[in-house]
Amino acid sequence: MFEAPDSQYLVPFDGSFDVATASTVPQTDGHPHKGKHRAKRTEDLNKLQRVLAAGDRHAVLLVFQAMDAAGKDSTIRSVMQGVDPSGCQVFSFKKPSSLELDHDFLWRTTCRLPERGRIGIFNRSQYEEVLVVRVHPEILGYQKLPGELNLDTIWDERLTSIRQQEEHLARNGTVILKFWLNVSKDEQKRRFLARLDDPDKNWKFEPRDVVERRSWDDYMKAYEDALNATSRPWAPWYAIPADKKSYMRARVADIIIDTLQSIGLRYPEPSNKDRAEFAEARAELDSGDS
Repeated sequence: MFEAPDSQYLVPFDGSFDVATASTVPQTDGHPHKGKHRAKRTEDLNKLQRVLAAGDRHAVLLVFQAMDAAGKDSTIRSVMQGVDPSGCQVFSFKKPSSLELDHDFLWRTTCRLPERGRIGIFNRSQYEEVLVVRVHPEILGYQKLPGELNLDTIWDERLTSIRQQEEHLARNGTVILKFWLNVSKDEQKRRFLARLDDPDKNWKFEPRDVVERRSWDDYMKAYEDALNATSRPWAPWYAIPADKKSYMRARVADIIIDTLQSIGLRYPEPSNKDRAEFAEARAELDSGDS
């Protein structure tokens, strides 16, 4: 299993993460995120994705979680631009379907895990089951769970299931990176108002988002518990400041690139049989026959 590259935004593995002290603004203004630096990141990620696909030994899973208006969609779009579309896949998880509710809570995301050689991206994920559902436990009534519900234990049980599944996936070649885009309540308000003020952004606004905003403190508690319970060397969380979008995107891209560079990706070496067949093919091509 790979180990997470160090970063100032890496959530500790010892359960000591504190949402209240996690920065929503860049801790430095010196990080390059425009022009040639951005182009270099795009080129690097594109090259690494090609080697990942050719090697066909690892899958990569990128998980994005955040409060509304933090910038999940735009970050995914920005970071993955220039990457071969055939080498990655994006899934957004919203309200579960009736089919999904007929399975355990991990089923719908498990069905969409990336195969070897590909980058899979979850825009929201199985973590909704310990975030939104925790803040609104009445949702559990739709999930057809057996027996009596115990709200004192179910969240720890679900976090254990998530953690164990991630460890299993990592042991079998899936590289997991999880990003919490940490936007401040004030910045979220500014972005909501910008959506209301700009007719071209009205479509982004959901009245329900303002309702969810009333539960901000409950969400912060749920995030803190989830990140502490599941940030591990083989499936780390990164709490990325999200109040400045360009900085946030640059940091996410850097972490993905650093991780892919650390796992020893390489093009497959041809076998002796392959080399013999190559030589035969070259001889035939060099013979001049059409």
